[in-house]
Amino acid sequence: MALVHLKNAGITDPTKIDESKTKAVRLASEKVGKDLYRQIYDITFIEKNGPRIEVITSSEASAQECSMSGVDVFVVSRRLGGP
Repeated sequence: MALVHLKNAGITDPTKIDESKTKAVRLASEKVGKDLYRQIYDITFIEKNGPRIEVITSSEASAQECSMSGVDVFVVSRRLGGP
């Protein structure tokens, strides 16, 4: 869903992404209800011509359904500190 949001915002297109280099890291998962969890992911997409696009996503999931809510997507414009 993050890639759909990026396409709709005119930031990139799925055909430009090198899927083999896409990296998703779960940052947090917390129980917010009976069989309902809020999950936060840091996802890095790399376009075939080199540019990186990093997003943070927030959504709710359950054991029955991986998507129990819409997905909030935040584009990381700058990363401060770290490697």
